[in-house]
Amino acid sequence: MNRTMNRKRALLPCVIVLALAGLTACTNNQQGAAPKGKVSIIPMPVSVQETPDSFLLDKQTVLVATTPDDKQSAGLFNAWLKELTGYELTVAEQGDKNAIVLHTGTDSSKHAEGYTLKVGKDRIDINGNDGSGTFYGIQTLIQLLPVEKGSTLWIPGADINDYPRFPYRGLHLDVGRHFFSADFVKKYIDLLAMHKMNTFHWHLTEDQGWRIEIKKYPRLQEVASKRKESMVGHYNDQKFDGKPYGGYYTQEEIKDVVAYATARHVTVIPEIEMPGHSLAALTAYPYLGCTGGPYEVGTKWGVFEDIYCAGNDSTFLFLQDVLDEVMALFPSKYIHIGGDEAPKTRWEKCPKCQKRMKDEGLKDVHALQSYFIQRMEKYLNSKGRRIIGWDEILEGGLAPDATVMSWRGEEGGVAAAKQKHDVIMTPGNYCYFDHYQSKGKNEPVAIGGYTPVSEVYSYEPIPAGLSKEEATYIKGAQANVWSEYMPNAEHVEYMVYPRATAMAEVLWSPAEKRNYDDFVERLKQHLHRLDMKKVNYAKHVFEIRGEADSTAGGVSVKLDSKLDGGKIFYTTDGSAPSPKGTAYTNPIVINKAETIRALVFLDDKPYGNEYTQPFVFHKALAKKVTLAQPPNGNYNPGSPFALVNGIEGVKEYNDNQWFGYSGNNMEATVDLDSVQDIHSVGVNILNAKGPGIYPPKQVTFLVSDDGQHFKEVYKQTTFAKEGINQVRAPLQQVKGRYVKLVAQNAGTIPAGAEGAGSKAWLFVDEIIIN
Repeated sequence: MNRTMNRKRALLPCVIVLALAGLTACTNNQQGAAPKGKVSIIPMPVSVQETPDSFLLDKQTVLVATTPDDKQSAGLFNAWLKELTGYELTVAEQGDKNAIVLHTGTDSSKHAEGYTLKVGKDRIDINGNDGSGTFYGIQTLIQLLPVEKGSTLWIPGADINDYPRFPYRGLHLDVGRHFFSADFVKKYIDLLAMHKMNTFHWHLTEDQGWRIEIKKYPRLQEVASKRKESMVGHYNDQKFDGKPYGGYYTQEEIKDVVAYATARHVTVIPEIEMPGHSLAALTAYPYLGCTGGPYEVGTKWGVFEDIYCAGNDSTFLFLQDVLDEVMALFPSKYIHIGGDEAPKTRWEKCPKCQKRMKDEGLKDVHALQSYFIQRMEKYLNSKGRRIIGWDEILEGGLAPDATVMSWRGEEGGVAAAKQKHDVIMTPGNYCYFDHYQSKGKNEPVAIGGYTPVSEVYSYEPIPAGLSKEEATYIKGAQANVWSEYMPNAEHVEYMVYPRATAMAEVLWSPAEKRNYDDFVERLKQHLHRLDMKKVNYAKHVFEIRGEADSTAGGVSVKLDSKLDGGKIFYTTDGSAPSPKGTAYTNPIVINKAETIRALVFLDDKPYGNEYTQPFVFHKALAKKVTLAQPPNGNYNPGSPFALVNGIEGVKEYNDNQWFGYSGNNMEATVDLDSVQDIHSVGVNILNAKGPGIYPPKQVTFLVSDDGQHFKEVYKQTTFAKEGINQVRAPLQQVKGRYVKLVAQNAGTIPAGAEGAGSKAWLFVDEIIIN
């Protein structure tokens, strides 16, 4: 899946930041003092009723647990408590006063994974509908504890009823591009369980490295787990470090991780990629490919043409042997088999693949991929397992019992649900945590895109347009963490948190109860808990965010910061903002070319990255725009207004300004309100071939008086510049009210380029008319 930096960021420790922000712990842990502040829990429970009672936890408090699951949950609570108090509670099979009583019920009519929690004066009761429910009740109890250390802890009174909205709540980690230790994987699992997520998707094989020991095929460890060097900087830089890189998990390590996850009610789903993303395996065993090699473990990121040969029975025997060992290690009902980004170039020329197509009556190479996936599905079904695949497995016909992971927008998920297949939603613009999360200039390099915490939180996993019955096939969603640009564990944490807390609430909490401002207020307290877990999380949620909107004669810009006590100051003359300058009170109106620079200050000291946004001024600014078809969901600013908002997209495409089309043309029409002289037209085109963004075959501008009859006024067919191509065309004696832009997509990535045969992306931004 085409999704660096040895970074020692000079970020303020969260404890200092929160102290500056005037934040206080939700309770006071001094003996004899009543708890202060309201209950604050992430993800938000179904129902929370605060009560006047409170419970004083001390060394004499007893944890009552009778079942093995409950005793395990009690042990995990004690581990957290010891961090706060220095002691653990006695675990007993009975107790009444000064007790925390765990009870797992067996009522199957109640919500799976649900629980109730009641904090009274003399005792705390947690009743789980099942073992997972009791465990999640313990996670909520931990969030009721104060975050300040002390020998006794006041727990605020509360009556909570809670259960998840979706049964599948996932977090993914790619260990193929960069390898992370088993200890870090355990920490990763700890954190997702802490947020009531229940699935860890472990992406174990890639072009750039095979990370799981397979005893029958030792060259997977000896050869496929290593590469001679790695890319540094962005893909477009084409720079390498010259350093050998490798690593894999032994089967004993994997057993240990799986057991660790099971104790935390987390299912580990392994992913063994096929038929694509298999270059590392082909390097170890060249006979598995169409050409027979030689091959080399991938040193670049991206998509490679060499994939498993679908005409070779040895390929299927190899994969069956691999999956036999995988299934012995992972008890999950699902095995993820990838299925994405598999160029068919080799298959089209391979005699064995062509013979397979003829023998099986397959009409094209897409049907051959479907044959490949269905053959592997039948094998896994025969072992009592089910497959999950990325949404490309829809191409050529969906395997009968397959679950689809929809990543290329929501279209694949909608199609699968309509075919009555289970779906896990994971569209890139909401769920890809390798995207940038801030527009700050000092952000570490990322693949692109822009997905801040607020964008994650806004996600609704059930797509519009599904019937009530079809919606039942949406089993949940998952955030994906592709590691091309994440070389170490600290960087992974920086990219994942606090975005994962937002995703957790999307998947657990009732949709009608979600409120972003309330979430941020709870997050301020929750970050103390991430400090206790020593998580290197990002702090952009408190930075300034700007939102442009249309206003009479131009654009207005609303600035906002969630920093308690912070004040925003700004300039439009290019100078640096200061607390002695202009304070922000109302939206800023843009009616000429200028740049807004803004900073939030706390006690006259700057906090976070500066907001800097240049604006261009032209006749089309804030005019009505209509699109012939919407952009792909992964790269959709949300409104055609972004084409005429005066903001030009940046080459990193991390600013939510670019309109992305995958294999499709782009057509937009601007209404200038009246017939007028048009002296020039322009648009910005992105050329970033590394991640598959190609310039169009041609760009055409047309003009009309009535919106029906258009006349071509300009055409351009070359866009040679790497990065942003600014198309600017002077016109003479042209009048019109309507200006139409047509950008013809390059179609497919040409042979010889990375990802050859795949659909090319077309990125367009800011139509400029003067």
